[in-house]
Amino acid sequence: MQLGMIGLGKMGANMAQRLLNGGHQVTGFDPSEEARKQLEGKGGGSADSLKALVQALPAPRVLWLMVPSGKVTDDTVSALLGLLEKGDTMIDGGNSNYKDSLGHAAKCADKGVNYVDCGTSGGVWGLAEGYSMMVGGDEKVVDGLKPIFETLAPARDKGWGRVGPVGSGHYTKMVHNGIEYGLMQAYAEGFSILKHKQEFGLDLAQVGEIWRYGSVVRSWLLDLTTDALGKNPTMEGIAPYVVDSGEGRWTVDAAIELSVPAPVITLSLMERFRSRDKDSFSDKLLASMRNEFGGHAITRE
Repeated sequence: MQLGMIGLGKMGANMAQRLLNGGHQVTGFDPSEEARKQLEGKGGGSADSLKALVQALPAPRVLWLMVPSGKVTDDTVSALLGLLEKGDTMIDGGNSNYKDSLGHAAKCADKGVNYVDCGTSGGVWGLAEGYSMMVGGDEKVVDGLKPIFETLAPARDKGWGRVGPVGSGHYTKMVHNGIEYGLMQAYAEGFSILKHKQEFGLDLAQVGEIWRYGSVVRSWLLDLTTDALGKNPTMEGIAPYVVDSGEGRWTVDAAIELSVPAPVITLSLMERFRSRDKDSFSDKLLASMRNEFGGHAITRE
């Protein structure tokens, strides 16, 4: 199958390479000339504009978007709608908000263009291990795209599937990432408790290695955590500042909208916010309150 790849960052480039390795023809567009040259070096084609990319593909066209969520995706979808024809297909493989995907799908439908939202997980390991893909879209359209998904997945019949109509792919990926927040927080807290029991002198990488086999808490995330601890046991040089890319917030928003209790995911998101507050007003006020009602000492800066 021949398709266009829009966005040749690390993940997009790796996906393009996996597709090329699987016998597909890939033509890519990225604002970076260097990224386009790298794709050419792997055996793919390149275009220096969206218009050139669309013109290079045979109809009906299939274009896979791997661009940042929000305005960049909005602008890309709008630009493509001015170039594509009825029967062409857009696959948004980025981390778009599912509500945005519903809006994009409606605009595409007005033009007769198919829209598929594909929540994609796998990160930097996807090239070698394959990608987990949660696909939303018309069943007939998704069925026609099977060769692409089967090539990108860990196996033809594993790690991917159509989960429902348009919007469901990114919704499912959103919740996936919310769960990821909670798992990461639990591992981080557990290893911190181990580290603070200093009289035992625990080797955290060794503990993680033991847990990787036979333990109920074993997981790929634990594998990566253990690897990180082996490389840098004290996390030297790493600031205690944790960013979030949005999916955790959207998951919490959805839980609130649906009146579904999700305390672990919510608190893990709050902990990320807390990690960024280096001059916490609330903590200062708490110390002041204790001094006011109980005469407790205040630690001065």
